[in-house]
Amino acid sequence: MIVGVIPARLGSIRFPRKILVPLAGKPLIAHVVEQTMKSEKLDKVILAIDSEETKEALAEFDFEMVMTSPDHSSGTDRVGEVIQGIEDAEIVINIQGDGPLVDPKVIDGMVDTFNDSKVMMSTVVTRKLTVSDLLNPNVVKAILDEELNAIEFKRNIFDLEIGGVYRHIGMYGFRRNALFQFTLLKPSEREIERSLEQMRALDNGLPIRALIANCDHWAVDTKEDLEKVAKMMDDTESETIEQDA
Repeated sequence: MIVGVIPARLGSIRFPRKILVPLAGKPLIAHVVEQTMKSEKLDKVILAIDSEETKEALAEFDFEMVMTSPDHSSGTDRVGEVIQGIEDAEIVINIQGDGPLVDPKVIDGMVDTFNDSKVMMSTVVTRKLTVSDLLNPNVVKAILDEELNAIEFKRNIFDLEIGGVYRHIGMYGFRRNALFQFTLLKPSEREIERSLEQMRALDNGLPIRALIANCDHWAVDTKEDLEKVAKMMDDTESETIEQDA
């Protein structure tokens, strides 16, 4: 079974309670779930919540929700708690809860990375990286080797690295055993220093295969991001109305 899990922590630091902020008439996290459910290759989609408030806010939606501990240090640790209760989950896709425009085709592409039996863990990167992104420490940059394995993730980069750098999209795929291998490890020094959970994998010798996708960044990290996403959704809706007219 291929399972998509969306970790939905209510207590975000940079943008508190962002998963429940209204966006186009519904909570932001509802858009994430609905987009994820459009994937053709996921057998099940689960929302991993940590608050009764979140459960109540989404009561009108027909989402499968699992209550998890509020004490997890990363989204992947939260995903691991959910998968412990699903014995036949063979491949797990961790979809970030702050991406209301997540592309279901990219999720399907993540699933396809596991057609290679050597791949234990994977993630998504994009070439869409502006000069502003390069200088912004909130934009995580990935560096790949010739086999498309991620060898480094950084918030700040040096001039010599420009050209071989991709923008990281915070989505992860795991084989079941690799997921539990990850969650049993303690957060590494570089993970804590950079606030990047994927460093735990690299620092412990767990390779990460990268899917290079032609996609935009979806995450809402700030109120400014929310405004941009809302405008993008309005523009898309306007185009749809014009086409139907």
